[in-house]
Amino acid sequence: MEMYATFKYVHVIAAVATISGFILRGIWMLKASPNLQHPVAKIAPHILDTVFLLAGLGLLWLLRLNPLTQPWLLAKFAGLVAYVLLGMIAIRRGPAKRIRTIAFVSAVMAFAYVVGVATAKSPLSWLAM
Repeated sequence: MEMYATFKYVHVIAAVATISGFILRGIWMLKASPNLQHPVAKIAPHILDTVFLLAGLGLLWLLRLNPLTQPWLLAKFAGLVAYVLLGMIAIRRGPAKRIRTIAFVSAVMAFAYVVGVATAKSPLSWLAM
């Protein structure tokens, strides 16, 4: 169980770091800040997201959970895919500031949905509590 606690804490800390960094980069995007072009702002999110993903996969392995048989895990992965795609539009790929802003807010909402799914262990997310 000690290994479980380690993986869980790393996963949660990485999740907080990931969304915090994303919100900071989103604010920079809204302000058209040159900080968004800094190498750390471009590299750190990939490192954090990798740690986040590996810790989550470690939890799946430790708990012997098959995400294909757990509806809440499928919902969590779907929410994370939505978060990543919306995040890409928000930070880099959106053709106009309005679209990037909508994608930014939507990505944060997708992440909040994922946190609710993880907390409630239900695809209903926060509605299940």
